[in-house]
Amino acid sequence: MVSETHTHEHDHAEHDHAHAHDAGEHEHAAELSEEAREAARERLRRGALAQIRQYPDVALRMKAREVTEFDEFLVQLVERMMTLMEDAQGVGLAATQVGVVQRLFVFSPDESGSFAVVNPRIVASSAETATEEEGCLSLQGVRVPVERATTISLEGVDPSGKEVRFELEGLAARVAQHENDHLDGVLIIDRTDAEHRREALGILRPQIVLR
Repeated sequence: MVSETHTHEHDHAEHDHAHAHDAGEHEHAAELSEEAREAARERLRRGALAQIRQYPDVALRMKAREVTEFDEFLVQLVERMMTLMEDAQGVGLAATQVGVVQRLFVFSPDESGSFAVVNPRIVASSAETATEEEGCLSLQGVRVPVERATTISLEGVDPSGKEVRFELEGLAARVAQHENDHLDGVLIIDRTDAEHRREALGILRPQIVLR
Protein backbone atom coordinates (compact mmCIF):
# COMPACT_ATOMS: atom_id res chain seq x y z
CA MET A 1 0.00 0.00 0.00
CA VAL A 2 2.85 2.38 0.79
CA SER A 3 4.41 1.60 -2.57
CA GLU A 4 1.14 2.29 -4.42
CA THR A 5 0.58 5.60 -2.58
CA HIS A 6 4.12 6.74 -3.37
CA THR A 7 3.63 5.97 -7.05
CA HIS A 8 0.33 7.86 -7.11
CA GLU A 9 1.91 10.93 -5.48
CA HIS A 10 4.82 10.75 -7.90
CA ASP A 11 2.37 10.75 -10.83
CA HIS A 12 0.65 13.82 -9.38
CA ALA A 13 3.98 15.61 -9.07
CA GLU A 14 4.87 14.86 -12.69
CA HIS A 15 1.40 15.97 -13.77
CA ASP A 16 1.70 19.26 -11.84
CA HIS A 17 5.16 19.82 -13.28
CA ALA A 18 3.82 19.26 -16.79
CA HIS A 19 1.03 21.78 -16.15
CA ALA A 20 3.55 24.34 -14.87
CA HIS A 21 5.76 23.69 -17.88
CA ASP A 22 2.82 24.14 -20.28
CA ALA A 23 1.77 27.36 -18.51
CA GLY A 24 5.31 28.68 -18.81
CA GLU A 25 5.38 27.86 -22.52
CA HIS A 26 2.02 29.56 -23.07
CA GLU A 27 3.19 32.65 -21.18
CA HIS A 28 6.40 32.75 -23.20
CA ALA A 29 4.45 32.31 -26.44
CA ALA A 30 2.10 35.14 -25.40
CA GLU A 31 5.08 37.41 -24.74
CA LEU A 32 6.59 36.54 -28.11
CA SER A 33 3.22 37.08 -29.76
CA GLU A 34 2.86 40.54 -28.18
CA GLU A 35 6.42 41.42 -29.24
CA ALA A 36 5.61 40.28 -32.78
CA ARG A 37 2.43 42.40 -32.82
CA GLU A 38 4.33 45.41 -31.52
CA ALA A 39 7.04 44.91 -34.16
CA ALA A 40 4.36 44.70 -36.85
CA ARG A 41 2.71 47.91 -35.58
CA GLU A 42 6.07 49.67 -35.64
CA ARG A 43 6.72 48.53 -39.23
CA LEU A 44 3.28 49.84 -40.22
CA ARG A 45 3.96 53.15 -38.46
CA ARG A 46 7.30 53.65 -40.18
CA GLY A 47 5.84 52.70 -43.54
CA ALA A 48 3.02 55.21 -43.11
CA LEU A 49 5.36 57.99 -41.99
CA ALA A 50 7.46 57.39 -45.11
CA GLN A 51 4.36 58.34 -47.16
CA ILE A 52 3.61 61.49 -45.13
CA ARG A 53 5.39 64.68 -46.15
CA GLN A 54 8.04 65.69 -43.62
CA TYR A 55 9.30 69.17 -42.71
CA PRO A 56 10.59 71.15 -44.61
CA ASP A 57 8.63 69.74 -47.59
CA VAL A 58 7.18 72.67 -49.55
CA ALA A 59 3.67 71.15 -49.58
CA LEU A 60 3.44 71.77 -45.83
CA ARG A 61 3.65 75.53 -46.45
CA MET A 62 1.08 75.69 -49.24
CA LYS A 63 -2.43 77.07 -48.77
CA ALA A 64 -4.91 74.43 -49.89
CA ARG A 65 -7.61 75.06 -52.49
CA GLU A 66 -11.32 74.44 -52.02
CA VAL A 67 -12.52 71.03 -53.19
CA THR A 68 -14.91 71.42 -56.12
CA GLU A 69 -15.12 67.87 -57.50
CA PHE A 70 -16.64 65.10 -55.41
CA ASP A 71 -15.46 62.17 -57.44
CA GLU A 72 -13.76 58.79 -57.10
CA PHE A 73 -10.38 60.45 -56.65
CA LEU A 74 -11.68 62.19 -53.52
CA VAL A 75 -13.10 58.95 -52.12
CA GLN A 76 -9.83 57.12 -52.71
CA LEU A 77 -7.85 60.00 -51.20
CA VAL A 78 -9.96 59.91 -48.04
CA GLU A 79 -9.54 56.13 -47.77
CA ARG A 80 -5.79 56.43 -48.18
CA MET A 81 -5.56 59.21 -45.59
CA MET A 82 -7.66 57.26 -43.09
CA THR A 83 -5.36 54.26 -43.47
CA LEU A 84 -2.20 56.34 -43.17
CA MET A 85 -3.51 58.12 -40.08
CA GLU A 86 -4.33 54.83 -38.39
CA ASP A 87 -1.10 53.09 -39.40
CA ALA A 88 0.98 56.10 -38.31
CA GLN A 89 -0.85 56.02 -34.93
CA GLY A 90 -2.04 59.58 -35.39
CA VAL A 91 -5.35 61.28 -34.57
CA GLY A 92 -5.50 63.61 -37.58
CA LEU A 93 -4.07 64.07 -41.07
CA ALA A 94 -4.47 66.89 -43.60
CA ALA A 95 -4.38 66.48 -47.38
CA THR A 96 -1.33 68.74 -47.67
CA GLN A 97 0.56 66.22 -45.55
CA VAL A 98 0.23 63.72 -48.39
CA GLY A 99 1.07 66.30 -51.04
CA VAL A 100 -2.50 67.06 -52.13
CA VAL A 101 -3.20 70.79 -51.93
CA GLN A 102 -6.95 70.56 -51.30
CA ARG A 103 -8.99 71.56 -48.28
CA LEU A 104 -9.62 68.24 -46.61
CA PHE A 105 -8.58 66.53 -43.41
CA VAL A 106 -9.40 63.33 -41.56
CA PHE A 107 -9.46 62.98 -37.80
CA SER A 108 -10.50 60.75 -34.91
CA PRO A 109 -12.12 63.12 -32.43
CA ASP A 110 -13.03 60.36 -29.97
CA GLU A 111 -13.81 56.66 -29.73
CA SER A 112 -16.87 57.08 -31.97
CA GLY A 113 -14.69 56.70 -35.07
CA SER A 114 -12.83 58.60 -37.76
CA PHE A 115 -14.28 61.30 -39.98
CA ALA A 116 -13.35 63.22 -43.12
CA VAL A 117 -14.17 66.92 -43.38
CA VAL A 118 -14.01 68.56 -46.81
CA ASN A 119 -13.74 72.36 -47.09
CA PRO A 120 -13.71 72.69 -43.28
CA ARG A 121 -14.52 75.98 -41.57
CA ILE A 122 -14.20 76.82 -37.90
CA VAL A 123 -17.30 78.96 -37.49
CA ALA A 124 -17.08 79.55 -33.74
CA SER A 125 -14.34 79.35 -31.11
CA SER A 126 -14.51 79.76 -27.36
CA ALA A 127 -12.84 82.70 -25.66
CA GLU A 128 -11.41 80.20 -23.21
CA THR A 129 -8.08 78.75 -24.33
CA ALA A 130 -5.64 76.15 -23.05
CA THR A 131 -1.96 75.56 -23.76
CA GLU A 132 -0.85 71.96 -24.19
CA GLU A 133 1.96 70.11 -25.95
CA GLU A 134 1.31 69.02 -29.51
CA GLY A 135 3.18 66.75 -31.87
CA CYS A 136 2.77 66.31 -35.62
CA LEU A 137 3.15 63.41 -38.02
CA SER A 138 5.10 65.77 -40.33
CA LEU A 139 7.48 67.00 -37.62
CA GLN A 140 8.89 63.83 -36.12
CA GLY A 141 10.51 64.15 -32.72
CA VAL A 142 9.00 67.57 -32.02
CA ARG A 143 6.54 68.43 -29.26
CA VAL A 144 5.82 72.07 -28.43
CA PRO A 145 3.25 73.95 -26.33
CA VAL A 146 0.43 75.45 -28.39
CA GLU A 147 -2.45 77.62 -27.25
CA ARG A 148 -5.85 76.66 -28.69
CA ALA A 149 -9.51 77.42 -28.09
CA THR A 150 -10.99 74.78 -25.80
CA THR A 151 -14.23 74.42 -27.78
CA ILE A 152 -15.05 75.04 -31.45
CA SER A 153 -17.83 74.58 -33.97
CA LEU A 154 -16.62 73.00 -37.20
CA GLU A 155 -18.58 72.92 -40.44
CA GLY A 156 -17.89 71.46 -43.85
CA VAL A 157 -19.08 68.64 -46.06
CA ASP A 158 -18.33 64.93 -46.20
CA PRO A 159 -16.75 63.20 -49.25
CA SER A 160 -20.19 62.88 -50.87
CA GLY A 161 -20.86 66.62 -50.52
CA LYS A 162 -23.32 66.33 -47.64
CA GLU A 163 -23.09 69.09 -45.01
CA VAL A 164 -21.61 68.15 -41.64
CA ARG A 165 -21.15 70.00 -38.37
CA PHE A 166 -19.13 69.09 -35.28
CA GLU A 167 -19.30 70.61 -31.82
CA LEU A 168 -15.87 69.82 -30.43
CA GLU A 169 -14.12 70.32 -27.13
CA GLY A 170 -10.87 69.31 -25.46
CA LEU A 171 -8.56 67.10 -27.50
CA ALA A 172 -11.01 66.82 -30.40
CA ALA A 173 -11.14 70.63 -30.73
CA ARG A 174 -7.35 70.81 -30.56
CA VAL A 175 -6.90 68.18 -33.27
CA ALA A 176 -9.37 69.91 -35.62
CA GLN A 177 -7.63 73.27 -35.16
CA HIS A 178 -4.25 71.63 -35.77
CA GLU A 179 -5.42 70.00 -39.01
CA ASN A 180 -7.20 73.13 -40.20
CA ASP A 181 -3.95 75.04 -39.69
CA HIS A 182 -2.22 72.58 -42.04
CA LEU A 183 -4.61 73.60 -44.81
CA ASP A 184 -3.37 77.19 -44.43
CA GLY A 185 0.29 76.18 -44.39
CA VAL A 186 0.57 76.83 -40.66
CA LEU A 187 2.57 74.44 -38.44
CA ILE A 188 2.84 73.98 -34.69
CA ILE A 189 6.27 75.64 -34.72
CA ASP A 190 4.51 78.80 -35.91
CA ARG A 191 2.10 78.64 -32.97
CA THR A 192 4.59 78.13 -30.16
CA ASP A 193 6.91 80.53 -28.31
CA ALA A 194 10.34 81.56 -29.59
CA GLU A 195 12.32 79.32 -27.23
CA HIS A 196 10.43 76.14 -28.14
CA ARG A 197 10.56 77.07 -31.83
CA ARG A 198 14.36 77.28 -31.68
CA GLU A 199 14.55 73.91 -29.94
CA ALA A 200 12.21 72.35 -32.50
CA LEU A 201 14.16 73.71 -35.45
CA GLY A 202 17.31 72.30 -33.90
CA ILE A 203 15.69 68.85 -33.93
CA LEU A 204 14.33 69.26 -37.45
CA ARG A 205 17.47 70.71 -38.99
CA PRO A 206 19.38 68.07 -41.03
CA GLN A 207 22.49 66.98 -39.17
CA ILE A 208 25.86 67.42 -40.90
CA VAL A 209 27.78 64.16 -40.91
CA LEU A 210 31.56 64.53 -40.87
CA ARG A 211 33.43 61.82 -42.71
